[in-house]
Amino acid sequence: MITNHYDLIIIGTGAGGGTLAYRLAASGKKILLLERGPFLPREKDNWDTKTVFNSDRYHCSEVWYDQHGKELHPGMSYFVGGNTKLFGAALFRLREKDFEKYSHRDGISPEWPLKYRDFEPYYAEAEQLYQVHGQQGEDPTEPFRSTDFPYPAVSHEPRIEEVADILRAKGLHPYHTPVGIRLNEAQRYLSQCIRCNTCDGYPCLVQAKSDAEISAIRPVLGQENVTLLTEAKVLKLHTSPSGREVTSVEVALYDRENGQTQVQQFYGDMVAIACGAINSSVLLLKSANDQHPHGLANGSGLVGRNFMKHVLGSIIGVSKKPNPTQFQKTLSINDFYWGEQGYDYPLGQIQTLGKVSKEALEANAAAYAPLTPEQVASHSIDWWLTVEDLPDPNNHIQVKGDKISLNYSENNSEAYDRLEHRWIEILKSIECGQEILPNCSYFAGAGKTYTGRLPLEGVGHQVGTCRFGEDPQTSVLDLNCRTHEIDNLYVVDGSFFCSSGAVNPTLTIIANALRVGDHLLQRMQ
Repeated sequence: MITNHYDLIIIGTGAGGGTLAYRLAASGKKILLLERGPFLPREKDNWDTKTVFNSDRYHCSEVWYDQHGKELHPGMSYFVGGNTKLFGAALFRLREKDFEKYSHRDGISPEWPLKYRDFEPYYAEAEQLYQVHGQQGEDPTEPFRSTDFPYPAVSHEPRIEEVADILRAKGLHPYHTPVGIRLNEAQRYLSQCIRCNTCDGYPCLVQAKSDAEISAIRPVLGQENVTLLTEAKVLKLHTSPSGREVTSVEVALYDRENGQTQVQQFYGDMVAIACGAINSSVLLLKSANDQHPHGLANGSGLVGRNFMKHVLGSIIGVSKKPNPTQFQKTLSINDFYWGEQGYDYPLGQIQTLGKVSKEALEANAAAYAPLTPEQVASHSIDWWLTVEDLPDPNNHIQVKGDKISLNYSENNSEAYDRLEHRWIEILKSIECGQEILPNCSYFAGAGKTYTGRLPLEGVGHQVGTCRFGEDPQTSVLDLNCRTHEIDNLYVVDGSFFCSSGAVNPTLTIIANALRVGDHLLQRMQ
């Protein structure tokens, strides 16, 4: 039932907000979930490559700007489940050393105020909730685990298994990528997942991807104490005269029946923002008032700063041997995560992507000439490279009215270049790199192409804009992700990260939401 007062208002339904709602739903407390988008439509176009990669059907049509005023078309998805509706479902734990201070070529990756051991029990719960498949003991950089993966690793198809064997023979340590999908390989007739080639970057038509909607939101929607409002965009947070608590949430509610938008106030004892690291900081900055003239909870000046998104890239290695693999996202390499002989700084991680298709490559066919898109797609193995970018206060989110700017200058570029060069050498040495080509479509935004490195539009790994810590002068959030300056306001998404590590951040966001959820359960008793 829709009322105006709730025990907790959660803004956003992605990995952070959705998981937080799941954790708190059983408490009986009245919870309001606000999602700016609708449910993602379930339709045949979910698996249509041209619709997914060359239109805004499943990505927002917003225009942001870079630091030079150039338009950006961000790869953001505003649906119940947030960006997880289109994610690749790779769910990694950060390494233990990722929580410590260590040196990169371009500077220092800072120490976190909490350590891996503090997150480990929540990682285990997160893997259970999001049905993560994996195999422990294969990756030499793997952190301590209190429990094994809850589901067996997704098997390699023959061509990927062959490549894994060749890499092992060269002394490398390929391991099975931990993925959150609802796959039953032992009894395929019972499996929700059909192991298709339209998973990574696509919505799942058969709802077998462990996104936040399927894993966290749907299981609690039937409870009387949980209310979900879709197409409900939060415009501003209002505070008490002292500025020490949020008193109301101003929401623009869209009514599809009459096409009208109505602005309404909702009131909550607690408010948790989980809009993603960029939009959470935008909301805080837009909510400036007399008590918080530079944005809510921004006495440190750090709201929106230290924005990180990884240095990311994708390459296609074409070989003479065909690759008929359907579900390719099963193999990862961490041998260069902490560097290599002769280079004492971390490099990053390598993993296989979802299999590229002829249809995806046709949008930029000239990049593959003289090969045709069909020749490339049928003979390629497709790779994703992740390199840590470092927190820099000059990399920040700026808001002027409704104009959002991402002021970002890439760092740690040398590490990316070196990792890409090293991996291309290896691909050529194992006859998987007769041609090395760019993947010009993956998460670049509608109709956008790129070569090698992902452009600024690729913000799927956004973190860091409201870092947590014990000192209000150097952090926005306390250790429970409550803002230092506003007693009843929390930020529960990737904003809290102190550094980005070099693996996909989603599982850490989920684990942290479970951790903050436990704190809120105690606080709201």
